[in-house]
Amino acid sequence: MHVSDRAFRRLVDEALALVPAEFRPYLAGVPVVIEDWAPDALLDELGIPEDDTLYGLYSGRSLTEGPPEPGDLPPRITIYRGPLLEDCEDEADLRDEIATTVIHELAHHFGIDEDRLEELGWG
Repeated sequence: MHVSDRAFRRLVDEALALVPAEFRPYLAGVPVVIEDWAPDALLDELGIPEDDTLYGLYSGRSLTEGPPEPGDLPPRITIYRGPLLEDCEDEADLRDEIATTVIHELAHHFGIDEDRLEELGWG
């Protein structure tokens, strides 16, 4: 499937708008960036098999880990456009998958790990 960069960004912004207002102040300063594909070295580092897909990544210290320490990189959410476009059948599917990915990565910022996300149905 193909959508323009602008349309893809709009879908990411729509997903961010789903975040309840009381949580938004905690997201100030957490950029959500869009990249085409995760680098192979990153996939290897994360132990992601070749036949698996990475739609998004949270990097940085979560809020539950306390204040940043010297040398910490700032928090950041990366959404990978290529795999999402490759795997989604239409814009409605893409919209849903982007929303799921954005919420999943935001949850990591709040300290929710993969196991808990799986329990909550966001895995």
